[in-house]
Amino acid sequence: MDEINSENNEENQNKQNPEQETPTENTSDIKADINFKNRIDLSELEAGISLIRDEISKVIVGQKHMIDMLIASILANGHSLIEGVPGVAKTISAKLLAKSLNVGFSRIQFTPDLMPSDILGTSVFDMKTSEFEFKAGPVFSNMILIDEINRAPAKTQAALFEVMEERQITIDGQEYKMDLPFIVLATQNPVEQEGTYRLPEAQLDRFLFKIDIDYPNLEEEIEIINREQDLKGNKKIDKITAHLSKEQIAKFQELTNQIIIESHLVKYIADIITNTRSNPFLYLGASPRASIALLKASKAFAGMSGRDFVTPEDIKQAAIPVLQHRVIVTPEREMEGVTTKQIIKNIIEAVEIPR
Repeated sequence: MDEINSENNEENQNKQNPEQETPTENTSDIKADINFKNRIDLSELEAGISLIRDEISKVIVGQKHMIDMLIASILANGHSLIEGVPGVAKTISAKLLAKSLNVGFSRIQFTPDLMPSDILGTSVFDMKTSEFEFKAGPVFSNMILIDEINRAPAKTQAALFEVMEERQITIDGQEYKMDLPFIVLATQNPVEQEGTYRLPEAQLDRFLFKIDIDYPNLEEEIEIINREQDLKGNKKIDKITAHLSKEQIAKFQELTNQIIIESHLVKYIADIITNTRSNPFLYLGASPRASIALLKASKAFAGMSGRDFVTPEDIKQAAIPVLQHRVIVTPEREMEGVTTKQIIKNIIEAVEIPR
């Protein structure tokens, strides 16, 4: 009797708890059937990014943050300003990036006596035809490296306003379009250095990113020395192979534009930007151009992570390099040593992350 009662009790328990009859098999099967796929095929983009990283890492030790920022600026079709003390591989990194792409490259060394016509070009009188002929300057290329941009006077820097924003120049009433893609990578020494000029706000606002470069750590310094020793007089840039064509870059930029961002994340971007305008520590807040830059940069970071949608982390990752050069600290706070980075960090922490 006791055995029968125990069997009946087990049956009643099974009826009362039917979910116990099927353990975890069905759950795992359901999970296996769910396959999360990107709505946009980013496999080619990821492969291209990996190739560029591999090429640059053949020469550059560390500086992963800078390399990722430079790649993101290409995907977002934006310009980058690289700042650091002399000798931290600003110029060589830009040259290596250009060499890893199968596009036109031009380098312009900015000096105090450089004139706008030295960059853009000028009209020259042709004695044979008795007409003026336009001679294009070095800015007519796909990737432009402007070395030490803050060593040139204001009038020369102002010559870049139109070409950086509109991808064209106007000389003698004639418009000349740039060949796409058109990316400017500019390097500068900190403004405290000898013989430098602070860039005007209108110039800074045309850069998608401002990338700060620090000194390498001890292990990286040792690796840099060892690699230089292994070169035995050969040129570093000879190690680099070009991979991506103009057409591929244009395709990757189009894929980046298609990356999805939800409406609540658009509001998140707007909240961050508007907070810079009302922050009491800032004399100048970010403009609507900064909102668009933050949108494009966050899409680029999402694509580099293999995702076809933007997350709050992408926006937070892009916020400082996009905004730090577009806002100005009040004189009182600047005297106290407060930096734009610190203020932007505080703004990001204060703005509620959408869920």
